[in-house]
Amino acid sequence: MIFNFVIVVLGLALFEIITSVDNAVVNAHVLKTLSPRFRKIFLFWGLLIAVFVVRGLLPFLIVWLSNPSLNFLQVVTFAFSSNSEITEYVEKSKGLLLLGGGVYLFMVFLSWLFLEEKKYAFLVEHFIHRQGVWFYAISSIFLTVTIYISLVINPMLALAASIGATAFFITDGFKKNAEEKEKELSKPGLSAWSKILYLEVLDASFSIDGVIGAFAFTISVPLILIGNGIGAFIVREFTIRGIDLIDKFAYLKNGAMYSIGVLGGMMVLESFGKEYPFWLAPLNTIALLGIFLFLSYRKKADKAG
Repeated sequence: MIFNFVIVVLGLALFEIITSVDNAVVNAHVLKTLSPRFRKIFLFWGLLIAVFVVRGLLPFLIVWLSNPSLNFLQVVTFAFSSNSEITEYVEKSKGLLLLGGGVYLFMVFLSWLFLEEKKYAFLVEHFIHRQGVWFYAISSIFLTVTIYISLVINPMLALAASIGATAFFITDGFKKNAEEKEKELSKPGLSAWSKILYLEVLDASFSIDGVIGAFAFTISVPLILIGNGIGAFIVREFTIRGIDLIDKFAYLKNGAMYSIGVLGGMMVLESFGKEYPFWLAPLNTIALLGIFLFLSYRKKADKAG
């Protein structure tokens, strides 16, 4: 039991860290333009809001939306008690949660693979990026096939898949806007409070990937809170140390995206009845992180040589 707990929490923390790298980079860039006083304000209140409010409430909210016949208090009760009746109900709706989250994560992966500028770890990434127009065709086909299979199994699954795609397009708009806004936030004319408020909103949009992906590891909300909380604390350390530390890991973002793609695929298949051992999701994250850290160190060594 303790072994299962440690493996899941470790996987959750690592997943939170690697999916929040972009967030840490943007925060570090903007914080450079703020005075030490406002940096401390953001790092304190940002940590409080990002960890205890957003990452604290979002798992409960997702479980609640997947179980509309339960009220929010019952969902909280389910998380911190052994009420067998509520637990059984939530287990029955697990497929809805997994499919919505899986569609969201897999589309995040496809968007990165086809559309986003990146440091290429493999030649095929460069080739696929040049075929960016195919993102729209492939993601549409993926969504159509997923909804078709869902309708055969359970029409409510089709709604979950649609909600997952909707969540992707909403959050993707925030993320795509982040780079342009970052340039505006660097301008001296903008007030410190405006920058801090924008960073808080950006934090919330970036946290969604980590929270949704956490359900590939477990549907235990307390475990998600612990794992994501540890990861969020470490990401704050990255932010404090600045982008120089993050830049040393050239392919860390690649590892995060491949992990998101695999977890998204696993969640979709599991929602259709495929079963996986509890350790597979953490192993996927740890293995991919190790591979791309190795590739990052090798690239750094090649440059030094």
